[in-house]
Amino acid sequence: MAAQFRSYVWDPALIVAQMVLLQAGYYSSLGLWLALLGTLGSTGPSLQQVFSDEVPQNGGKVLPLNSWYRGAETALRCPVEFINLLSPLCSALALLYFIRRGKQCLDFTVTVHFFHLLGCWIYNSRFPSTLTWWLVHIVCTALMAAIGEYLCMRIELREIPLNSAPKSNV
Repeated sequence: MAAQFRSYVWDPALIVAQMVLLQAGYYSSLGLWLALLGTLGSTGPSLQQVFSDEVPQNGGKVLPLNSWYRGAETALRCPVEFINLLSPLCSALALLYFIRRGKQCLDFTVTVHFFHLLGCWIYNSRFPSTLTWWLVHIVCTALMAAIGEYLCMRIELREIPLNSAPKSNV
């Protein structure tokens, strides 16, 4: 049997390690954006902002995502939906460094968001039912997959140097 250019052997330990790294990268980027942009509204990151389909408001009141922020006291707050849309930028970099294959970006992205859906379901003890939550996460999945695939394809399509001898100027 002849050697192939990119022959892969199925390695379940590698796949599980990649999934764990991507999941950690996803939640790290989400937590980083929540911490950075939460300082504008003087709120710290919380698990409710990550896993709930509702947004915490002033005084501990919880309002559904479809009731948008109102009032001067919330003018500087950054909605969790916006933070969720920034997270795929960092998560796409995790795809670039841990996966490095454009063909696998969609698979790993859907897996990360599927595990996030399970985490939300367990945290809330109910299936996420808010339309805004679903729209935001579908857009996040598409953004993460598209940006990650674009970055990985740029690496894959680099020119392969064929001349390994050092260049000499004669």
